[in-house]
Amino acid sequence: MLQETIFFKKTTSNPPSPILNSQFPIPHSSFIIHPSSFSILPPFPLSLSCVSISLQMAQTIKTIRNIGIMAHIDAGKTTTTERILFYTHKSHRIGEVDEGTAIMDWMTQEQNRGITIVAAATTCFWNDAQINIIDTPGHVDFTAEVERSLRVLDGAVGVFCAVGGVEPQSETVWRQADRYGVPRIAYVNKMDRIGADFFAVVKEIREDLGANPVPVALPIGAESSYEGNIDLIAMKELHWDADGEGAQIRRCEIREGLRPLADEWRDNLLDVLSAFSDEITELYLEGKAVSEELIHNTLRQAVILQKIVPVLAGSSLKNKGVQPVLDAVVRYLPAPEELAPVKAVHTKKQGEVEIPRDEKGNLAALVFKIQHDREMGMMCYVRVYSGSIKAGGAVMNVKHGKRERVNRILRMHANHYEQISLLKAGDIGAVIGLKLASTGETLADENFPAALESMEFPEPVISVSIEPKTLSDQDKLSAALANLIKEDPTFTVKENEETGQLIISGMGELHLDILVTRILEEYRVAANVGNPQVTYRETISASKTLSESYQRTLAGKVHEAEVTLRVEPVQRGGGNQFESEVDTKRLPQNFQEAVRRGIESAFPSGITLGYPCIDIKAVLTDVKYNELTVSEIALETAASLGFDKACREAGSVLLEPVMEVGIMCPAEKVGEVISSLTQRGGHVERMDSRPSCELVTAKAPLVKMFGYTTVLRSLTQGRGTFSMEFSHFEKKLQ
Repeated sequence: MLQETIFFKKTTSNPPSPILNSQFPIPHSSFIIHPSSFSILPPFPLSLSCVSISLQMAQTIKTIRNIGIMAHIDAGKTTTTERILFYTHKSHRIGEVDEGTAIMDWMTQEQNRGITIVAAATTCFWNDAQINIIDTPGHVDFTAEVERSLRVLDGAVGVFCAVGGVEPQSETVWRQADRYGVPRIAYVNKMDRIGADFFAVVKEIREDLGANPVPVALPIGAESSYEGNIDLIAMKELHWDADGEGAQIRRCEIREGLRPLADEWRDNLLDVLSAFSDEITELYLEGKAVSEELIHNTLRQAVILQKIVPVLAGSSLKNKGVQPVLDAVVRYLPAPEELAPVKAVHTKKQGEVEIPRDEKGNLAALVFKIQHDREMGMMCYVRVYSGSIKAGGAVMNVKHGKRERVNRILRMHANHYEQISLLKAGDIGAVIGLKLASTGETLADENFPAALESMEFPEPVISVSIEPKTLSDQDKLSAALANLIKEDPTFTVKENEETGQLIISGMGELHLDILVTRILEEYRVAANVGNPQVTYRETISASKTLSESYQRTLAGKVHEAEVTLRVEPVQRGGGNQFESEVDTKRLPQNFQEAVRRGIESAFPSGITLGYPCIDIKAVLTDVKYNELTVSEIALETAASLGFDKACREAGSVLLEPVMEVGIMCPAEKVGEVISSLTQRGGHVERMDSRPSCELVTAKAPLVKMFGYTTVLRSLTQGRGTFSMEFSHFEKKLQ
């Protein structure tokens, strides 16, 4: 039973509108007014100024939907989310991204730049279902925000631009959802834009993403003539009231001119669904009507199995098509209990266990995001898979093996919140009071310490130096960097031992630019910032075998050992490896581990230039030692020194990061764009034609792509856009 207190503005005849304190789609017949405690039925024949009303709503795990909104940058994710909040009465005005008034883009940097930077969470209610929404960024520099959001979500809405179709970042987030097995629905947005083509986008989803898209709605018209949708399940036309910001939907019979198209795609829908329902097959073959309920139920089963992606259409900016997306979320995406038990590793039993999604079971919750708040400190965003977390209670951090107290629990609405007392299985919320938690760590019961699968994030590829202007700013800079490291797993800080400079690294120019701006403006640190620098890697070009000995007297004891190592290159992307050809009878396991530690500690220190090593295999081929003088310290040090010498003699190779670049540009400017890429060492891999532009996909070295935004704008008269993501490391050309 969920109990909240809400406050209403003064009103007379219409149902009241709750202000920000709490906004739910309120069933009018269930109001209880204090202190009289009598029920009120609409239309509210009295004047309310500031009446405290207690709202009771029963929410179970069956009625919860945890979803994310994901897409390429500028496809309309945040615009769609703003409409969802408005139609579910979570907000009472529609925020616009371009005006900097979007509720979900709450950071100053987001409002100034008109893009989503951090994933924002909120909760709303639709058709008696509680929908926890995470609005994710679209820019590739913030792909970690999408990664950790999809890790904890049960379903997702993929938003596609009706003009751009499947864009580069669309593919990236779709693959991420594939990796985590997230059921999806697709929403083709911007049907009012010039060049909009619904059926072309459906085709691209099938061909480029390898999905099985099935339209459940068709747009009526396109571009400036877009006026509404055809619901292929109810077989009705849907039209949105322009005067009421799209809140009212008018349903009518399908006009004769559109009937053949609607019948064709309705048959296509039933044909696809017949593979999942014998009942639909029989009814279809017998020429009998298939009920809407049967279609909805079959679609739900197929979506949860990830066999079908229902496709809807609309124009969020014009307030058309958003409510059917909400209906699809509730109807087709799974409740937490409908998914398989989560897998974890029991730290005491050292074995894999399955944890049922039961609010009465053992606690299993994942910290997937950390956000620093000046007033409340560290806020840990948590997804609860099993059991519950109570305010004032204690939980165990499985990684650190320590108990921590939960001081407060919050249900987030972007940067606003409401305090609640309990998070149960299926819920997403923020916890205040945890001191040790980091992204990807598990909270559990002390008597059942099971660690959930953590998250992996890509390594940063671009760096800048930063230093405080005055000594008084030193502590402020250290505190700011510590907070940002906690918040962002793809942000790293290290000190250059030779120069003494602090080097901060991120996923791209925009990523670092925003982080630096936050340090200077949000944390008010006076600092000097260097120019962007590429983070290189080192590897070897040949195989080399070498012996290295170590002998030293420490604290009156002789430490001595000799190891023989072979280093050899492995295929690019194979990673660093260690093997031992020495039997454990000759070298005990603890000494084998000492050799491993020595080599693994040498990987990050580089060969000749100090950049981290990649794609090197080190093999322990022989070892010599005296049982009286051997020690783990001697073996570890000999292995580290031997690895460094062997790699230098094997011939070091400098590797640079190569990016996959996707450029959208007008067709008449393609030649100039390709020429500019070639001059920067890029190689065009393919070109795809879109209704109003061309998509050029290429690979180019990162160091040559600095400042390309300005170049592209100049070449295309401001109409070109591009995105980059890390592809691989390749030998640097001189």
